[in-house]
Amino acid sequence: MYYEDENNLYHYSYRKGDTNVTEPVYNTRNYAEEPAQAAEPPKKRSGAKLVALLLSCALLGGAVGAGATGAVTTAMNRRANTTTIAVSDRDTTEVETVAVTGAKKLSYTELYKANINSVVSINTTITTNVFNQTVENASAGSGFIITADGYIVTNYHVIDSASTVKVTLHDGTTYDAKIVGGDEDYDVAVLKIDATNLQAVTFGDSSKLQVGEDIAAIGNPLGELTFSMSEGIVSSVDRAINVDGTPFNMIQVSAAINPGNSGGPLFNTYGEVVGIVSAKYSSYASTSVEGLGFAIPINDVIAMVEDIMENGRVTNRPYFAMMAATVTPNYAQQNGLAVSTGVLVNSVEGGGAAAKAGLKAGDVIVKVDDKTISSLKELNGIKKSYKAGDTAKITVNRAGTEVELSITFDAAPEQNQTAEQPQQNQQPNNYYNGGNGSYYDPWSFFNDFFGSPFGNQYGNRYYSN
Repeated sequence: MYYEDENNLYHYSYRKGDTNVTEPVYNTRNYAEEPAQAAEPPKKRSGAKLVALLLSCALLGGAVGAGATGAVTTAMNRRANTTTIAVSDRDTTEVETVAVTGAKKLSYTELYKANINSVVSINTTITTNVFNQTVENASAGSGFIITADGYIVTNYHVIDSASTVKVTLHDGTTYDAKIVGGDEDYDVAVLKIDATNLQAVTFGDSSKLQVGEDIAAIGNPLGELTFSMSEGIVSSVDRAINVDGTPFNMIQVSAAINPGNSGGPLFNTYGEVVGIVSAKYSSYASTSVEGLGFAIPINDVIAMVEDIMENGRVTNRPYFAMMAATVTPNYAQQNGLAVSTGVLVNSVEGGGAAAKAGLKAGDVIVKVDDKTISSLKELNGIKKSYKAGDTAKITVNRAGTEVELSITFDAAPEQNQTAEQPQQNQQPNNYYNGGNGSYYDPWSFFNDFFGSPFGNQYGNRYYSN
């Protein structure tokens, strides 16, 4: 209880009977005048027990401390081991430049180092007149050196209509290039730069390529990623494709081929050039594709390249000297042919290669050497692997009987489109297609797009030379 003393101070009392008790008032208590209370004497304890307890605690604490320290150290070591970054001290293997001899397979690194100085970047400008205003456009491609004195091979479409052509080597040296000549149908062109002691490629045999074989391409994708290499496998050989009405016999590959790669070399695993890469045909029908690229077999164009170097154009283009058309199943049925596919010979030129070989009107060509022929496009594509003067075995179906003949190709006239005219009494409405020296029947439009019976009868009609 609280009570008030003579000094008007309030105190709390545990004794019974104290008077004048009021509620407490805090913070007015005078602690200085409070009587000191006697300290309670400490309880007696055994000193020995205390010492023993302290010793036990010390020993136990030491053990626990040692264990805790060990646990912490182990955890730290584990953490240190977990976050340690391993760095190999292996020395980089130096890749030597090896000679391409065809006797040794090369790694991709060796292949690149052996050939990179033979690959070039090609940049062109095309000057056009639009509404009486001169406009310049730029394009880029690739190419490769074939002689030490500066002859270079590329695609025709890389330099087509170019006003200026500049060639850049791997070391950065740039040259003005002269267009020696080219052939649009075969999409091959030859350039010449004024240089000496250049490193030339080594040609291989594209006919020996097999599906699944490793290949590599070096070029300038997008015109900016200069001297890049991509690798893949041969996806198909002798792939017949038709681009802008022109048949091509191509090597199909899985290597990445992009705009700017056109004209660059395709290598086999021996470091030999086996094809001319073409991004134009890899962008198939303007559709974005992956794992699909094409290259022109080098065997198909070597003779043409040499011809262009000597004459500025292809003078040894093979020539059948005949007029022919694709056989369709409907056409064969309506005309009583023994076979439903092939190339029907409509007529032959007197004294020409076909006449000398014994071909006759009504024969259906079904094979050239060991390659089956089902259309005129295929025949024209296969013809590109030959040159004037070459001899080939031709298998024809003549009134139901197969006959084997031997033909030696003539050289195509320089203006062969005027040498042969379509026979109007054999097929209606034939129009000359100057792009590939053949005549095209517009009825094929219905065959290709609508499946019209007229298209099936006359569809895909070409007159070949």
